[in-house]
Amino acid sequence: MECQEAILLRIFIGESDRHEDKPLYVHLVEFCKKNGIAGATVFRGILGYGKSSIIHKAGILSFSSDLPILVEVIDCEEKINNVLPHLSGLIKDGLITLEKVKIVKT
Repeated sequence: MECQEAILLRIFIGESDRHEDKPLYVHLVEFCKKNGIAGATVFRGILGYGKSSIIHKAGILSFSSDLPILVEVIDCEEKINNVLPHLSGLIKDGLITLEKVKIVKT
């Protein structure tokens, strides 16, 4: 990544969300890699809720099959804008946010 300012794209989905035959978060990361995006990371939440207001949580006595998933994608604005239409089209019950960030070290 050669830019000093970048875009951090965050995608909030559920662990059970799928694209074709695989988890949606796997498809998102593979798509970003295939399209030359600088970086993508998946975080699995232990507690959260979205617009449905249903709390999804992990615990010893309660096993949720739909824990919160956060996919963070970072690159220069132009490259993020190139992949955003495809990524947006995949998200049915999630949230996408964009935020300008400064690159401190690469």
